[in-house]
Amino acid sequence: MHFPAFLRLLCVAFTLVVPLSLSSAQTFEELIAKGDIYDTTFEANRALNYYLQAEKLAPENVPLLLRIARQYRYLLSSARSSEEKIRYGNSSLGYGLRAAKLAPSNSEAQLSPAITYGKMLPYESSKIQVEVTPLIKAAADKAIRLDPKNDTAWHVLGRWHQVLANVGAVKRALGGLIYGKLPVTTNEAAVKCFVQAIAINPRRLRHYIELGHTYAQMGNTTEARRYLEKGLAMPNKEHDDPELKTKGRETLAKLPP
Repeated sequence: MHFPAFLRLLCVAFTLVVPLSLSSAQTFEELIAKGDIYDTTFEANRALNYYLQAEKLAPENVPLLLRIARQYRYLLSSARSSEEKIRYGNSSLGYGLRAAKLAPSNSEAQLSPAITYGKMLPYESSKIQVEVTPLIKAAADKAIRLDPKNDTAWHVLGRWHQVLANVGAVKRALGGLIYGKLPVTTNEAAVKCFVQAIAINPRRLRHYIELGHTYAQMGNTTEARRYLEKGLAMPNKEHDDPELKTKGRETLAKLPP
């Protein structure tokens, strides 16, 4: 049988185009692998380029949703304006809340919204800060119940105690109905959380610097200096490590000799 010329051309074109189309399609696993390369180097926009494509293939994949939430937190940290920070924060929060709803027994999924809430707090109104504060503690508590070895959850809980312990009586009085609604806690509670985080994972400088900062707030210069210097001597490994070291150096500089 002889095909007309145009059919022979169509067959040739099909054999060239279809394999090319199929070969350019990337699987979910391939997209995740490529996104992970940029996740490890903290290149959030490049990581999102692959993660958001992967989301279309598996929109309820919890580990992927947590990856995406983390990238938007990275973008929040590097954004210059409060408006940008809130926008990226809301994107991160949306993915974190989706993951938490899909995986009620997953410690990391339950913790993700709390981490984002904490990063957004400095840029929110006093009213929202008061509304969100109990949500952070509830999420951290649940994450710890699900996985007592989750050092990040202990760290988040430590920061919760650390910040609230230093919303003093004067600020509460001036804040009236707003700050007056905030829970009362202590620096000692924060210390316990950071010590527990270090016991679980002693390789993260964030635990040492925040513990040192807490001791500085307590007026314990010796312990503050000890933990701050320990954290500052450790190599940067995580996205927020440079920022934390800046905080640590500022705290150290304010300590009395």
